[in-house]
Amino acid sequence: MAFFREVGEDIRNMVDKDPAARNGLEVLICYPGIWALIWHRPAHWLYKHHCPFLARVISQLTRFFTGIEIHPGAKIGRRCFIDHGMAVIIGETAEVGDDVTIYQGVTLGGTGKDTGKRHPTIGNRVVVSSGAKVLGPFKVGDDVKIGAGSVVLKEVPPNCTVVGIPGTIVKRNGMSTTQDLNQVDLPDPIAVEIECLRKRVMELEKILQTEHKIEAGCIDCAGSLNLEETLMNVIREKNEKNQEKEGSEDENL
Repeated sequence: MAFFREVGEDIRNMVDKDPAARNGLEVLICYPGIWALIWHRPAHWLYKHHCPFLARVISQLTRFFTGIEIHPGAKIGRRCFIDHGMAVIIGETAEVGDDVTIYQGVTLGGTGKDTGKRHPTIGNRVVVSSGAKVLGPFKVGDDVKIGAGSVVLKEVPPNCTVVGIPGTIVKRNGMSTTQDLNQVDLPDPIAVEIECLRKRVMELEKILQTEHKIEAGCIDCAGSLNLEETLMNVIREKNEKNQEKEGSEDENL
């Protein structure tokens, strides 16, 4: 039967992706994610066949025993891997593609501003890291990686890496054809911005120190002329860097 075939796929997928999994029996007995997916299938079938109350009862019982809340109206693709699973929430109109990996604390929810389709559509081979929130009726493309704790509020193209609050694309068109579960080496746009500000402060401090020396008469006229030329070069280089940065941001957009 298709039901048992899909359950078998889910178990093998979890064994392949989780280095802590010893065998399929351990996954079946000890992993809450597999039971959330197993019970979601009959709940979703009942929901589609106009039995929403019974479907919700199954959904809530599953949430009680696994800590994973999947609305019976949500569409879940094949070989979905919900790792750890506690506090995962998937809304009614959410759609999850094939080979998606979802970690603990993830919410695929709405913003409260939309009606009808309110929740995101997740593409194939997407990794949604722990604590990430994807909120709204938009699409997350195939092969996207969403960093831990990110809040994604708008559509994400395929083959991108998104991190931060709100979610910012820090990598496009990744060339890897296999799913990378590395959660350590994701770029941090906030740290990059802080480093840029630190360098700018250092430049301004040097300029101020030099101006104080000029005012105190510690630099002769020839030195002052050379200093003025140096300051102009520093300012010119800074403006060129800002223009290049703005140009690259425009290309990304």
